[in-house]
This record gives sequence, C-alpha cells and structure tokens, in this order.
Amino acid sequence: MPSVVVNDDPMIRADTLRDVLGDAATVEVADLQTTEDITEAAADAAALVVDVQTAVPAAVFETCTNLEVVARAGVGVDGVDIPAAADHGVTVVNVPDYCREEVSTHAISLLLASIRRLNVYDRSVKGGRWDWSDGAPIHRLTGETVGFLSFGQLAKATAEKLAGFNCDIVAADPYVEADEMAALGVEKVPLDELLETADHVSVHAPLTDETRHLFDRDAFRKMSETAVLVNVGRGPIVSEEALVWALENDEIAAAGLDVLEEEPLTDSPLADRDDVILTPHTAFYSEESLTDLNEHIGHDILSVFDDAEPAGYIDPEADWL
Repeated sequence: MPSVVVNDDPMIRADTLRDVLGDAATVEVADLQTTEDITEAAADAAALVVDVQTAVPAAVFETCTNLEVVARAGVGVDGVDIPAAADHGVTVVNVPDYCREEVSTHAISLLLASIRRLNVYDRSVKGGRWDWSDGAPIHRLTGETVGFLSFGQLAKATAEKLAGFNCDIVAADPYVEADEMAALGVEKVPLDELLETADHVSVHAPLTDETRHLFDRDAFRKMSETAVLVNVGRGPIVSEEALVWALENDEIAAAGLDVLEEEPLTDSPLADRDDVILTPHTAFYSEESLTDLNEHIGHDILSVFDDAEPAGYIDPEADWL
C-alpha cells in the first residue's frame, strides 16, 4: 500500500487525511525540518504533504524516487522546486482557494483595527484611562482608496468585503487583466500609481525576487502620511527597517502585519510601537479552513494515484509564482 508522509504540523491533520484516503494509502507523521529529514522519512513514500515552513528542494526528488505527488498545505508553492519536480515526474499540488474567507476577514480586521486604533484604546482603557482622544487622529474609511498589491483569490475576497465600506479600490498585478479587475469594480494601476494614490495598501503577493523588499524607503515615501499598510502576504515583501523608518518619520500612519521578515518575532522594534498591530501568521486559521484544507489535499492525492488531474494541480509551465 502506498504511504503518505506528512509534516508534524498543527495545520496538517493526519486523521482527516486518513478518513479521505481510506484504504488507498497509509499516513505517516514525521518531523520534517530539514531536507535530510524529508529524504529519510519519505524515502519510499508515494506522497509528501508539507507546510509553508518546509522547503522541498531538488535533492528530495533526486532521492525519493517513489514520489508521485507533493502537496503544499496552503496556497504558496515558493518553497517547492517546481522544475525539479517536473523533471522527476512528480505532480505538485496546492489548495488555491484555501482560507479565502479567513485571510480576507483578517486583512480587513487589521485594516479596521489600525484605522480605529483599537490596540491603543484597549491598552488605554485597561491602564485606567477613559479618553477618546488617546487614539487621535482617526479618519473614516468610507470614500477612501484601498490599494492591493497582487489580486489573486484572497485579494479578490478582501475587495468584495470592502465593497460595503464604499471604498475605491485599485490593484497592481501584472498577471491579472484589467477587465477581470473591472468586473469586480477594481481599477488596475501600475505599482507607483497605487502607492501614490491609495489611502491604504493591503499586501497579498507571493514572495519572489521581484517582490522581496518591494516596500523599501522609496516605496514608503510615495505613500500617504495617513496610510495603513496591511501585510497578509509574505513578510520579506516589507523591509522592516524601512517600515520602522517610515513610521518614525511619519511617512505612513500605521501597519497591521500578520507576516514578518523573520518568524517568530524575537527582538524587533515593531513590538514596542503603538502604531503597529502584529498577529502570529494566523490569517489562515479557522477550524473550518483546516478541515477544508486537509480534505482537499486528500482528494488531490487520490486523483494523482488514479492518474487524474487534481484540483490543485500546479502547471510547471505556467506563471505559478
């Protein structure tokens, strides 16, 4: 019977996978922190399931010759060597609609909490004060322009939810056509125009060579001094040194970050700032999203075993980043 090796991570629920796979495969849980861990645990495995923190380099495909499928427990596949997988006949899958509701809700929550300065008021009231001006100045969201860096499924869901606030929405994404954005009431603009015209910016992009440290000092100089930056994409897209500089010099007003350059947070000046809200890379999470995630992975593995195209198939020839 084929074996499926899954990373020992709370997101990957072996029992759910076993329920879906039934008698088609066994499920083995392993601590996969290094390439060596993977090649040892999955030496004879037919399928490998990894979380966002686990890289799958070419060495895995060269060593684990029985692999048929690698499943990424999430959306981004930047940690998987897609060309190497294709060269070795291994199918790579993700869960493209994973946590759509959760991430979009979290992005808006960070935006609203930052605009309304809820963290400041919370600390103020708990510290014995009762003064509305502790959070001043605050500006209303209605009528303002929100810009999206990247306009994939998660950003689209966020834009749909923002529609109720009567915001103008613009987006910068070279891979999404203007007509597709316009159908959702969104205007496609170049990145520089987005930075210069948006009152707030929400980052949903994957991490690539082009997006790494895209938000540097030059980018922050172009933004509104009352802007909130939200990042639910990848931490290194934002230079934290530049972000601290921007906040200290009133180049922007606040930031809500679910992802950081280095996780978990250790010694960072961001932790001491009232104009920054931090959450521990949790935008993906709800109990329902994790159930959906693991069921989707299980069905995709079954599809590969049955020589059918899985729902989360990553085309190695496409612009999959």
